[in-house]
Amino acid sequence: MSSINNNIKSIIKDRKSWLCVGLDISPDKLGSENLNVLKDHTYKVIDATREFAVAYKPNFAFFERWGAAGFTWLEETVSYIGTDYIKIADAKRGDIGNTAEQYAESIFNHFNFDCVTLNPYMGRDSIEPFLNKPEKGVFILCRTSNPSAKELQNIVTNGIPIYSKVAKMAEALNKNNNVGLVVGSTAYDELVEIRKIVCDLPLLIPGVGAQGGDLEHSLQIGNTTGVALINISRGISFAGDMTRKTIYEATYDYVSKMHDAFK
Repeated sequence: MSSINNNIKSIIKDRKSWLCVGLDISPDKLGSENLNVLKDHTYKVIDATREFAVAYKPNFAFFERWGAAGFTWLEETVSYIGTDYIKIADAKRGDIGNTAEQYAESIFNHFNFDCVTLNPYMGRDSIEPFLNKPEKGVFILCRTSNPSAKELQNIVTNGIPIYSKVAKMAEALNKNNNVGLVVGSTAYDELVEIRKIVCDLPLLIPGVGAQGGDLEHSLQIGNTTGVALINISRGISFAGDMTRKTIYEATYDYVSKMHDAFK
């Protein structure tokens, strides 16, 4: 069976797209606390972006807040996305080994995701339980896009920033070709450094759009050697008047800009 990293490369090449659609379906943005309204909007976003998407990334927080009904919605969403796309669980798990094993069982075997985002703070034994199957993979938080990320991730010890140590650890863990990194598009210089450390690992790059990250820089640096997925969440899901037509047009515009970045 092919590794997940090879699958990501293959889909990017076939679709000529680098788009990961983040599903952060906020009731505040929609102006409704009706779960059915949120569900309908989720499926609208998926339908409007199918032509362009390589991956979908449901953010667990927006589902978990609804309890059991939210988990049912998440199951339905994964099923609705189908098997033609990379499904990334934006769960940011990170716990000791025996707990990590249960998280892996849940995310990969129950919810049927292909990948999961992980927090590396507890070390490699919190990551290894997710790496047993080459067809299932992880994106490890390395240098994130939020403003305070540098408070910890840029700390230098023995001349090496923590984000560089995370990148090197990820490289060492990539025995099954199923490890990638999350690097924010707002971390302009760090993205350059990290790509040099992990020449072939796929990158998941959030922060373009609402957070103000640079799309062209992210694409060009992220794809210098390996491949990079550019995650767009709010900029697509809540574009304009949030009709299917407007969401489609916003998605088309982002992918067109991606193509322009390589001209």
